Amino acid sequence: MTGRHYWLAVALLATTPAAAQLDQQQGRAPARGPDAPKTDPAVQQGDAPIVPDSEFNASLPPISGDINAPLEPISAQPNAPATVNTAPVQPDGTLPPAAAESPELAQPLVPLSSFDTTPLQTAADVKDKDAPEIRYETALKGLESLNLASQFNSLSALKQGKGKAVNATQVAARAREDEALAVRLMKSLGYYDATAVSVIETQPGADAKTPGKLIATVTGTPGRLYHLSSIKVDAQPVVPPDLVTHNLPLRVGDPIEAARIQGAEANVSLVLPQQGYPFVKVGERDILLDDVSGQATGAYTLPVDTGPRARFGQLVTTGDPVFGVEHLNVFPRFKSGDIYDSRKTDDLRDALVATGLFRSVAVEPQRTGRVDADGTEAVDLLVRQTEGPPRSLAGSAGYSTGQGFKAEGSWTHRNLFPPEGALIGTVVAGTQEQGLSGTFRRSNAGQRDKTFTAIASAVHQSYDAFDAFTGTLSARWSRVSTPIWQKRFTYYYGGELVGTNESVYDFARGDTVRRTYGIVALPGQVEWDTSDSLLNPTRGYRLRLNVSPETSVNGGISPYVRTMVEGTFYYPVSAKLVIAGRAKAGSIQGIERDDLAPSRRYYGGGGGSVRGYGYQRLGPLDPQGNPVGGRSLNEFALEARYRFGNFGIVPFLDAGNSYESSLPSASDLRFGAGIGGRFYTNFGPMRIDVATPLNPRPGDGKVALYISIGQAF
Repeated sequence: MTGRHYWLAVALLATTPAAAQLDQQQGRAPARGPDAPKTDPAVQQGDAPIVPDSEFNASLPPISGDINAPLEPISAQPNAPATVNTAPVQPDGTLPPAAAESPELAQPLVPLSSFDTTPLQTAADVKDKDAPEIRYETALKGLESLNLASQFNSLSALKQGKGKAVNATQVAARAREDEALAVRLMKSLGYYDATAVSVIETQPGADAKTPGKLIATVTGTPGRLYHLSSIKVDAQPVVPPDLVTHNLPLRVGDPIEAARIQGAEANVSLVLPQQGYPFVKVGERDILLDDVSGQATGAYTLPVDTGPRARFGQLVTTGDPVFGVEHLNVFPRFKSGDIYDSRKTDDLRDALVATGLFRSVAVEPQRTGRVDADGTEAVDLLVRQTEGPPRSLAGSAGYSTGQGFKAEGSWTHRNLFPPEGALIGTVVAGTQEQGLSGTFRRSNAGQRDKTFTAIASAVHQSYDAFDAFTGTLSARWSRVSTPIWQKRFTYYYGGELVGTNESVYDFARGDTVRRTYGIVALPGQVEWDTSDSLLNPTRGYRLRLNVSPETSVNGGISPYVRTMVEGTFYYPVSAKLVIAGRAKAGSIQGIERDDLAPSRRYYGGGGGSVRGYGYQRLGPLDPQGNPVGGRSLNEFALEARYRFGNFGIVPFLDAGNSYESSLPSASDLRFGAGIGGRFYTNFGPMRIDVATPLNPRPGDGKVALYISIGQAF
């Protein structure tokens, strides 16, 4: 259509000679009245066309179907009329000769698709790294008394410039930004009449050769502090009636402080879903300020759409079928019909995440329209499952004096036998211990956090106390704490079948011999835990009792009972200092020590016992100076755990021993002392302890080193 309009203009100019004459007589109105010149009657009637349609259509150029094609030069267009010369007409009525056509104008236009849109670089855009730089200082007035200085400094454009600018204009622009920042900060505290101004001054230099500095001063004037004159909540009736207002911690007379009001509204959004209202929506607040009366006040109105009061309905699922609905129902800690609580919904999601079988998992309340007799609505929980990789590799390593270096690696398939039937292969490699084991583990077996475990293992252990090749088959049921649910009461029980060939010192023969033992055991444990953390407790206590009825077969059958009781406490002296203590006692009843397999006896010493002494070196010794273990044990420990940031220092004192008798005594205690370092991570502290024995025996080392994960107890 652009081409059509162009040629229409050309046609009108070419067929109307009067147009050129009119151009020379601008500003003169046409003559009217009896003296007006006579015109052609045909033209006066207005019926004759200026250009016949056939002539007009013939003059039009062809139109291409490609709208992105470049325009053709005028000279190349077919049926193109002669170029119109708009130069002034010569006195003899003829047009001057046409000017020479520019070759550039005759070229086709560049297609838009290939047009270079890069802006041209100007002299103002050139960044000269050698350009002079001015220095300035920032001063703040009026905000210190409102405790806003630190917030201002963290957000200030002047401060972010670090006292450097290209010119004074840039400093002034930053100062204007900081004016608005100061006003915004003061308004956030309720000073809605606040104003701020900035002044740029020049500080003279020390001499003529030293350039002066600029000082940018931002001054804030808070004005009057506005307070709440009324508080109104527009919401549906709720149960209890004051549920919304009670959880909106605002009172008439409070300053209209942005952070406090936002926090109060967020509390409503948080608490109502915990009290049966999963679909609550807090609307946009309205604060009507009164700046006319003598007191600066504001009327506060908050709309709240509470939605229906709800009860838990059923679990439904979508996505990858990692778990069916039957197994999903093992995880909730609520029953269908309980009042809805978002914390229990979050707990369900956390428990599913802890299985390690999901790439992503979400639990969302869904309205059902099923209304109970009390007016509450049943809400189903939709579990969206996205399957993750079921296999994983893990490894750990540690070192301690007496046990040497020990590394452990494992391969796990967490869902080889659905649901949650895991197969685990483990390899242990160390200077004094090597072994292989295979484990079948059924997690959440019929009850959340209840686990069934079956283990087959073969281990070689070579220590000063004994050298043993041991094979074990065991099965155990347990209910233990997890990182997302630390339980007060935990337990395990099971059975073990052990075959072991061990070196043992025979006091009758006066020599070390090897003997083979067959052992059947029924171990069990109960624990009561009030501490605040599994890996790094700072308060509370733990009590643990282990009982294992066992029978040893070595030429005869010898039944006996192994017991152990242990208690730990944690007392926070301050936010940085925790005092931790431990006491432990063990006893074996019903068998003589020398009839026990050495690996089933009690030993003291090492990183988890009395630090400073070698692993298993406390207790009776044979004539060669090697420990032989005992039937009883006692241990005590005291630590002062001082933490600063992610690091900590822990001085400690340990004591204990093992005894040949079946009951421990307080005599002949061995003491060890030392100091440890801690590096705290999100999964627990890294521990390095260095200890020395305070009353060593011949053969005990002077220093012992322990490196591991987690606190000593």
